[in-house]
Amino acid sequence: MTEDTKLLRVAIDGPSGAGKSTVAKLIAKEFGIDYVDTGAMYRAMGLKIINCGIACEEGPELDELLENTDVDFRDWKVYLDGEDVSDLIRTEEVSKMASDCSAFASVRSKLDSIQKAIGRSRSVVMDGRDICTIVMPHAEYKLYITASADERARRRYLELKGKGQNPDYEQVLEDINQRDYNDTHREVNPLVVADDAIVIDTTEMDIDQVVSYAKTIIDGGELEYVEGFSVREEL
Repeated sequence: MTEDTKLLRVAIDGPSGAGKSTVAKLIAKEFGIDYVDTGAMYRAMGLKIINCGIACEEGPELDELLENTDVDFRDWKVYLDGEDVSDLIRTEEVSKMASDCSAFASVRSKLDSIQKAIGRSRSVVMDGRDICTIVMPHAEYKLYITASADERARRRYLELKGKGQNPDYEQVLEDINQRDYNDTHREVNPLVVADDAIVIDTTEMDIDQVVSYAKTIIDGGELEYVEGFSVREEL
């Protein structure tokens, strides 16, 4: 990062459960810039659909809901119509609804416009599914963070257990695989690796190693080899 850089924007993409949000938060703290969790914004939209009891399908009902919905991410929290819903969106039901509704062009258009405005206005770390390719294609740094489906399911299982829930691992893995399929096969802005993104496979990594590598990339330092760690500029 050079002294004359006016904005520092770090775009992070990757599949569900790869650790994007954790890495993004730590990078934002490291560099003292804002963090935006776009996945949480889609979860908030999923929560709104559930609470309103409408069908998860494109049409007049969804259009009206979108017109009367405000989603924001500030101070490390997600707000739905002015209410902090950061804790309410972390359930499997909301997660599945977020994945389903994110396939709709109308939903993506609304949230993309909010996210693009944020990315144009200030230094920020933003993570999601289409940040490198659609939301912040001109970001100074682009990372694609991934891990095996089994490892991502294991992490999600432990996260849910830690919150007092009683998840079934096989169901969590099935949900991960379904979300991967949905994200990579949707017609509107599918999850892909940007041509100029650096891919980081975190399957065998702990969080400190991943953040250290990401920081080195942003600082323009030389990456060193670490057993089990994969950094590459293309798949």
